[in-house]
Amino acid sequence: MTSSVQSLPASKTADIAPPAHTGPIDSLDTDAAKLYTHVHPVLLLSLYAYRFKAIVADPVPALASTLPWLLVLQAAYAIICLPPAGGGTAVREKEKRRPGEKKKKVERNRMENVWPKLLLICLSLVGSIVLAILPIMITLVLMGAPLTTYLDRTALCAAHLALLTTVPLVYVHGISASTCRKIVGLMVPIDEVQGGMIGTLVGAWLGAVPIPLDWDREWQKWPVTIVTGAYFGFAIGKTLGGSLLKGKKISFDP
Repeated sequence: MTSSVQSLPASKTADIAPPAHTGPIDSLDTDAAKLYTHVHPVLLLSLYAYRFKAIVADPVPALASTLPWLLVLQAAYAIICLPPAGGGTAVREKEKRRPGEKKKKVERNRMENVWPKLLLICLSLVGSIVLAILPIMITLVLMGAPLTTYLDRTALCAAHLALLTTVPLVYVHGISASTCRKIVGLMVPIDEVQGGMIGTLVGAWLGAVPIPLDWDREWQKWPVTIVTGAYFGFAIGKTLGGSLLKGKKISFDP
């Protein structure tokens, strides 16, 4: 006997097989996540404001010494606030004990959930550094960055952009060619992760505007304004992506 699925039209069979999730990413439903998702942009901007004078005075050592702090903040944001890759968008952290459940067992379950997150964030950091820095450097050069000079500054600028854009994305989505194409092509709904990426890139692009202007200011030197725009863009994009723009799609149709 022919199965019911085979006898249905193609449009019906697509409804039976559950499609891959393409909705916006929801942050974890914990008190820590609800608090830190708002604190994180403030911490990032505070870090950059604290280091700004040093970055203007001597960009290479200042950007290099700021990078580990950015890494820590991005890793904390991913672990505390975001569902890990493969966990879907409705991941819930069940912190309360069930009736009759021992406290030690609950604590053991929590620790068992932490190790996969730590492994995934390590992979996200390595993936961001290995896979993203070189393409970002090439993009910066193609858009006007010095080709034969200031390569150390360009590399550090690319490293900051890579950690801002790709760490949350890799942690949530993993490394998949099809997913990367959808993200780069802006084919997925906006959420705070996607919003942070878009905001960083737009902010970096706008940050390039003051560089060629004949103002003769120290802060116009490469790549101070680019990195500044990236940090502010991430904070604004993440905030808007998690609130006003959440679930919307960017359309280029006239």
